[in-house]
Amino acid sequence: MNEKLRGGAYAGGCQEPKDAVCIHTDKIYDSCKDKDCIEDARVYFTSSAQEIIDRAVNVKCRKSEIIWVFTDVEPVPFNRGYFTVDLKFFFKITLDVFTGVGKPCKVEGLASFDKKVILFGSEGSAKVFESNYRYDSFDEQLWQKTNMPKAIVEVVDPLCLSAKVVDINDKLCCGCEELDFSRIPQCICNVFEDTLVMGGEKKRVFVSIGLFSIVKIERSVQLLIPAYDFCVPQKECVASSEDSPCDLFEKIEFPFDEFFPPEKDDCSFETVSDIRRNCCGN
Repeated sequence: MNEKLRGGAYAGGCQEPKDAVCIHTDKIYDSCKDKDCIEDARVYFTSSAQEIIDRAVNVKCRKSEIIWVFTDVEPVPFNRGYFTVDLKFFFKITLDVFTGVGKPCKVEGLASFDKKVILFGSEGSAKVFESNYRYDSFDEQLWQKTNMPKAIVEVVDPLCLSAKVVDINDKLCCGCEELDFSRIPQCICNVFEDTLVMGGEKKRVFVSIGLFSIVKIERSVQLLIPAYDFCVPQKECVASSEDSPCDLFEKIEFPFDEFFPPEKDDCSFETVSDIRRNCCGN
């Protein structure tokens, strides 16, 4: 077995594996990355924020944040091993609302986006039984009825590309899709200070959002991996220091990169992190 492990990716390293161990972990069976341009997503507000929107002459999107992403995995009929992953994104939109001459008002609202992808998740029909250990009590028995894969979503806060305020009587508001508030989980509503409202408004706000996401399907499996050694910490723990603030400041290196940002033309790398890491020795 060790001979088999030596032929792996670590064969060119300086240390040979000592043993082969079996671990229980999550394995990625399929994944995809995507960038979505969400155009004219309606933003819903609380009653107090909607009163400000009704008096708005213009709006500007300050930022957009991911609140939560809900996922649902279902098998694809007649295509064994494949699964649909239904995603529902919830965003908190922060806007600057201009009601006239003077400082804009800051308001927050809710926007959502639905997405569906199809990924390979293999097949499994075993029933899984687990126990959740609790100190000084009976173990809670967990029963997963079917061996379904699970979906993992990685997403960064989206880019708020544009925002516009539209009068309710404008033709752009015709056929707007309404959000069913009864299907919004309470944890999402708790992000806002008051209850979100729909109806009775004079003006509506629509935003365009740029979203980057990675969706993965994973299964719990047992894998045989090479074991090189135990992970023994090599660094000593640093205790709190009684040095003066100026002594601590003296230990901080001068931030040259903040004063002299590297130019893209200096290197062939595309991102700033690549430039700093590969060209500037950081």
